[in-house]
Amino acid sequence: MNFSLTPDQEELRAAARDFARAELSAIAAELERDNKPPSHELVKRYAEMGFLGINVSSDLGGLGLGNIEALIVLEEFAKISSAVAFPIFESSVGPVRAIEYFASESLKKRIVPAVCSGDMVVAVSMSEPDAGSALTDLKTKGVIKGDKVVINGTKRWCSGGGHADAYVVYCRLSDDPGAKAIGAVLVEKDRPGLSFGPNEQLMGFRGVPSSDLNFDDCEVPVDNIIVPAGGFKKLMEAFDLERCGNATMSLGQASGALEDVSAYVQERKQFGKPIAEFQAVQIKLAEMHMKCEAARLLIWRAAANAQDGLPSVLNSSTGKCFANTISREVTGDAMQLMGAYGYSKEFPMERRLRDSWGWGIAGGAIDIQKVNIAGAMLGRRFDQRR
Repeated sequence: MNFSLTPDQEELRAAARDFARAELSAIAAELERDNKPPSHELVKRYAEMGFLGINVSSDLGGLGLGNIEALIVLEEFAKISSAVAFPIFESSVGPVRAIEYFASESLKKRIVPAVCSGDMVVAVSMSEPDAGSALTDLKTKGVIKGDKVVINGTKRWCSGGGHADAYVVYCRLSDDPGAKAIGAVLVEKDRPGLSFGPNEQLMGFRGVPSSDLNFDDCEVPVDNIIVPAGGFKKLMEAFDLERCGNATMSLGQASGALEDVSAYVQERKQFGKPIAEFQAVQIKLAEMHMKCEAARLLIWRAAANAQDGLPSVLNSSTGKCFANTISREVTGDAMQLMGAYGYSKEFPMERRLRDSWGWGIAGGAIDIQKVNIAGAMLGRRFDQRR
């Protein structure tokens, strides 16, 4: 067991950090102000720098590195903002990995290299108006008719909705009850019968568009089926990696806040000396540091134990739950230490606090992770309907 990064990993982290710090802070402020996602040109720049599909097979256009490397880069971008980090998230730990693992060879080769090259953005669409935590209650249905799948229904809270080029849509693909009917289909944004609701106005996540997806006899080829009916367990296995990504996005809000406030308390003077000289500030910094370090270790353990495959639900839910919780605490403490400067929209701290609350809701709320953890600990599945 070695807790040190390799020289190559350190070099990758330094490259990501230097690029993000030098070039993305002003862009992050612009995306926050206008509530717009990163431009196509910026995403292409990420690809040229080697930051997209870091852990995707080189045969499919990725770098072929491991999950740890992907999460290292993701955190450095997330320290700047959720919006500028989101393309990294989608290409390395998001829905494209379900396509890589489970889709047909023809679909993989059509979609995954395009994501890694920055020519396509793929989002996941899971939730519905009446199906969030109770995901197996979803009603959107795809009916196979010859060589087509005809989809009807409404999806909600899709991050990337209306902006992404294609969507991994969870839907019912048979008449079986519950999870037995659920699979996933890729739907390109320009398919007739697919329309989008207005961009949601959220407390945070500005620059990460979210909207409803409406399917009205929307047809896609049968080859667009990623996982057939009965494959819900496979989809959740892929989602365990996305949980590690969510946790890292959450951690990035905290670790970025800690870096900024550590610099601030050494510069800000009150009562004739830097406020870092006050013991109460020192104690708070130490507590924030311990929380960030513990969260990072839990996330990296989940990724390392997966041996660059898909992590376990126990490890991924533990990392997500802890990171989501401490992110809210650390950003709140950082805001308090910075006073009015932390509370002002002229600085990124208040944005980090708002986004921290979002990551603890997205991808499975904090308390749902605790249910997952208990179930994995006890080796059983709890049926909330009984």
